[in-house]
Amino acid sequence: MDRSQTMIGLGIALTVVILAVIKERAPYQPGRLWVVPWRWLLAFALLAVLVLSAHLISELSGHPLTGRAAF
Repeated sequence: MDRSQTMIGLGIALTVVILAVIKERAPYQPGRLWVVPWRWLLAFALLAVLVLSAHLISELSGHPLTGRAAF
């Protein structure tokens, strides 16, 4: 993945996080149908932000991020 693609994906994921937080904090309106699961969308967008941030850091530093496992 190119660095610009990673940054675009990170920007989109951050935008979705901000939108989901705003929608989740909006007051409840009786009679309005619930359409979008904002909490699940927020959870997946936060996961995408973490993964894309790790990918961007590894691209900028030149060292791949490795886990703690020895294998």
